[in-house]
Amino acid sequence: MLLVEDDPGVYHFLLPALSAHGYRVQHARDLAQAKQVAHFEMVILDLGLPDGQGEQFIPHLRAYSDVPILVLSARQDELDKVHCLNLGADDYLMKPFGLPELLARIQVALRRTAIMQMRDHVYQHQSLQINRASGIVTKQGQPLHLSPIEHALLMLLASKPGTIFTHSQLLAQVWGADFINETHYLRIHIGRLRAKLEADPSAPQTLLTELGIGYRLA
Repeated sequence: MLLVEDDPGVYHFLLPALSAHGYRVQHARDLAQAKQVAHFEMVILDLGLPDGQGEQFIPHLRAYSDVPILVLSARQDELDKVHCLNLGADDYLMKPFGLPELLARIQVALRRTAIMQMRDHVYQHQSLQINRASGIVTKQGQPLHLSPIEHALLMLLASKPGTIFTHSQLLAQVWGADFINETHYLRIHIGRLRAKLEADPSAPQTLLTELGIGYRLA
């Protein structure tokens, strides 16, 4: 695991705490050091670093790796959270935070990665199965008939289950960059998808909303 953090109070707390829970932690105090580390399974990333903004590391890493990125930040603005997720972060935890919550988020991220590596083309949740290799979606063993837009949305969400896809990410990748502000398109098609996927579309259990940010698969 790579911890990118320049605050001595934070890293002096996290390094022994994470090590005590079985994680092998490499520590970088700035962007330059972080870019020199070659092998790690996850990144915990602070945003305010001595030689730049931590979010600059996200597209750098995403150019060659899909490891989970958990952002730690004192920034309270929701736009900062959306920006980091748009760049490719998987999760965002605001400071101050409790160790149990941080550990839980780390475990979820690593478990999700392990599951997808074992079965990287199949998503299974309750009676829903999405086979990304074949493009076939079934519910209770029966094929679901989806429109091309519904299918594209679902395949994108299923590429990283549990990861939040922002409105602009979904719109850009499914409709195109010219449509990133057309959130009503997204709401309409998510509603149609839920009608086909969920037992009760008004209380979704599979296709979940992250209020004001986007959507994710359970």
